Amino acid sequence: MADIEVPDPKEIEEKGSDPFTRVVALMVAVYAVLLAVTALGGSNAGKDMVMAQQKASNAWAYYQAKVVRENLYVLAAKDLELQLADLDEEPNPSAKKKARREKAKSDYEKKAAEYKKEKEEIMKEAKEHEEERDTASRRDPYFDFAEVFLQIGIVLASVSMLSGKRVAFYLSLVVAIVGGFLCVNGYGLFLKIPGLE
Repeated sequence: MADIEVPDPKEIEEKGSDPFTRVVALMVAVYAVLLAVTALGGSNAGKDMVMAQQKASNAWAYYQAKVVRENLYVLAAKDLELQLADLDEEPNPSAKKKARREKAKSDYEKKAAEYKKEKEEIMKEAKEHEEERDTASRRDPYFDFAEVFLQIGIVLASVSMLSGKRVAFYLSLVVAIVGGFLCVNGYGLFLKIPGLE
């Protein structure tokens, strides 16, 4: 069985009292908070994307139903228009018959116009949901990459704490700053970065 080396308590106390180690530990805590905020943003972006897509799909299905209904009324009005034309060709057309068909044709045309108006409103709503989905979709990669950079920053800071190498710590700062910037950009979409959008 392999021997397990137990750290010397004096060495642990010495590391804990080192100002550099304290600064690195504090920065690791800051990185961890940034990572949590980034993970929250990424999770919300994913949920927003799915929800907006579902709303857009529902709106487009409703739009299609309105299109079908509008077309049914348009076709019925056209059919009545043809029937009215046939009545005009008859030698003694019934006035009541003609009036009923003209009223029905007018009613069908009004209903078709209503469906057309409703359909345009539904289309506008569906496009708004698609824009919401697209915005959430744009945010998501920023959060993904921010999480990676922040995790790498935590690892590098931990390595610097264990090894005492300041280069690893400074590198962790640079990587964490990039991660923090990507997180902030994920929330605000201030800058469009090629390859991420």
